Amino acid sequence: MAFARNQWYVAAYGSEVGRNLLARTVLGEPLVLYRTGAGQAVALADRCVHRRFPLSESRLDGDTIVCGYHGFTYDPTGACVFVPGQQRIPRTARVVSFPVVEQDSFIWVWIGDLDRADPAAIPRAPWLADPRYAVVRGMVPLNARYGLLVDNLLDLSHETYLHGGYIGTPEVANTPITTEVDEDRGIVYVSRHMDDAECPPFYARSTGIQGRITRWQDIEYHPPCLYLLHSRIAPQGVYPPAEGEDREAFHAEIVYAITPSTEHTTYDFWAVARDFAIDDESVSEYLHHSNHMVVMQDVTALNILEQVIATEPDRYQELSINIDTGGLAARRLLARMVGSGTVGAAR
Repeated sequence: MAFARNQWYVAAYGSEVGRNLLARTVLGEPLVLYRTGAGQAVALADRCVHRRFPLSESRLDGDTIVCGYHGFTYDPTGACVFVPGQQRIPRTARVVSFPVVEQDSFIWVWIGDLDRADPAAIPRAPWLADPRYAVVRGMVPLNARYGLLVDNLLDLSHETYLHGGYIGTPEVANTPITTEVDEDRGIVYVSRHMDDAECPPFYARSTGIQGRITRWQDIEYHPPCLYLLHSRIAPQGVYPPAEGEDREAFHAEIVYAITPSTEHTTYDFWAVARDFAIDDESVSEYLHHSNHMVVMQDVTALNILEQVIATEPDRYQELSINIDTGGLAARRLLARMVGSGTVGAAR
């Protein structure tokens, strides 16, 4: 499977990266992440140039990593600054230092051509670092290819069948969607507006709404990595005003960062930011537990699907219907990204 390498990907939450060495693999590239004493996040190739020992299994000494096998020592730029037993440091004694940007609580890394890394191209998820929102978050490794999670999130009709008892109700599957693609910006939009829907436990218990609701799901997918679901929940028949703030509704900004690790593994970063009950820790605990369960239901299903696909003959013919238009558009944009820049297969 080829990946679009000249793109930004989430490697970690900022809270995961500190003065301990963290191993992550992004697009088949083993990385080691840490923070300098000044707090700057660093991402280096996770292999010593000497005998390939993982630097993530080594130790920090100030802002340098000392290889745990033979002591080669690297600074945050990836340059080797010490070689045991000799004064001269070989010119090629360095590891790759990958561009890093910390934004909206994520650590973004650039795996492609270093001179093409533009931080301005990173899509935003500002709610994750906005004090007006309460946020719960997590990350689950997925033993399935990246594209399966993209398909899953672009078609939320599966909520009715896979996530009943948490987030799914019959109306999600039964309500038609609209799909638009911004070809210039490379964004897929999928919307499902339910005027009269059952309130699932996920929202009934967190908002306190009793009875039926007006429920909107508006998706933005920014290939390759960032998925945003703008969820609006209100008592049935309550719509946004023509002008001003939408004060009668509850809003949840549901964010996924979908990062390929290898050809058949994926990092599933998830977060739920809400503009209601922001000081109620019991609501945070409930939403964290519930969304984690929803994510694990997806993970279980996609891990099974990965095993099924592995046994199929080449050129198996899928059947697609109207609810797949968002996922098919995402596939097309991803294929265009792969075709327009440097690509790399998982190692």
